Amino acid sequence: MNRPVSFPDPQTLSAWRHDFHRHPEIAFEERRTQGRIVEILREQGLAPVTGLGGGTGVVATIEGKRGPGRSIGLRADIDALPIEELNDFDHRSTLPGRMHACGHDGHTTMLLGAACALARDPDFAGRVHCIFQPAEESEGGGRVMVEEGLFERFPMEAVYGMHNWPGLAVGEAAVHDGPVMAAFDVFTLRLSGRGCHAAMPHLGTDVVLAACQLATQLQGLISRETPPHQAAVLSITQFHAGDAYNVIPETVELRGTVRCYDAALKARLEQRFRDAVDATARFHGLEAEFDYQARYPATLNSAEHAARCAEVLETLPGIRRVHRDLPPSMGSEDFAFMLARCPGAYIWLGNGDSAALHNPAYDFNDAIAPLGVAYWQALVRSLLAE
Repeated sequence: MNRPVSFPDPQTLSAWRHDFHRHPEIAFEERRTQGRIVEILREQGLAPVTGLGGGTGVVATIEGKRGPGRSIGLRADIDALPIEELNDFDHRSTLPGRMHACGHDGHTTMLLGAACALARDPDFAGRVHCIFQPAEESEGGGRVMVEEGLFERFPMEAVYGMHNWPGLAVGEAAVHDGPVMAAFDVFTLRLSGRGCHAAMPHLGTDVVLAACQLATQLQGLISRETPPHQAAVLSITQFHAGDAYNVIPETVELRGTVRCYDAALKARLEQRFRDAVDATARFHGLEAEFDYQARYPATLNSAEHAARCAEVLETLPGIRRVHRDLPPSMGSEDFAFMLARCPGAYIWLGNGDSAALHNPAYDFNDAIAPLGVAYWQALVRSLLAE
């Protein structure tokens, strides 16, 4: 089951990854990336399909030589982030304000390597759909692929994903039986009142005071209304108000995120947030415009599929330890949309002592690319053995 990686070799994987890193493309703009993926897949005799995912996604199907059997999906994200890279190595980004700061260049490379290896030696039954998904970073490319018919055009019984994880040692992996990543909602709140001179606050309605009170009170939704055993985070990340020393402005705008794992808790937090906004606006005599958007659901593994992934990892050369008890992350992942429609599992593969994800000094660790390729191959051969 666990065959050594002979093709592509580590040098080829690094070359592919560095090329992707030099040419980062953000959500739904991944045209060059798509073209390179298609080129490499066609060199191995595959017939990749494009068009899903707003036009920049790719799906390549590999038929096993052992005949009919189950169908599964393997997914990698391909987009970059709007971040200015601070690294100075030779493969740094060539595009200002664009950077592979989350390792999607590595994820793409690992799935490409596995697809090429499996295409050369399809010693399994059934078929594998290799899914190269655009726009993971906050734009919901996974949702778009599902809405555009991914699972209807490419039926599969299970779907699997993988992400590099800084701080987890090379040779280590983590597999969760349930929640892996949190649901992710965003909000924009605009409070409007009557501006006035700062020396005469009684002549106006102070939107800054109201916004500050609300920002403080909202944390009670987490610390006093959320059960201690249920994780949730409410973060106000932007506060925009006024542009003069001596004027209380007419408007203030707050933006931020709400995250948790439980769907019922998520709905309750949204309703209580709305209640707090309405009460604050009434008390201070303000108008409130509240835009609350549900972006990503929680990423939830199927325990059965997670256990199978862990079994494969534990027998894989190069993997020294598989963590089964690490806490899930409050970060979010749009692979959640695929898992909501099709059972499967999403694992973390240690990236070593690198900079954090979404950091301008981050870089994917080339040493783990062969491990990722080997894992994908071993998972396929385990699941589709007959």
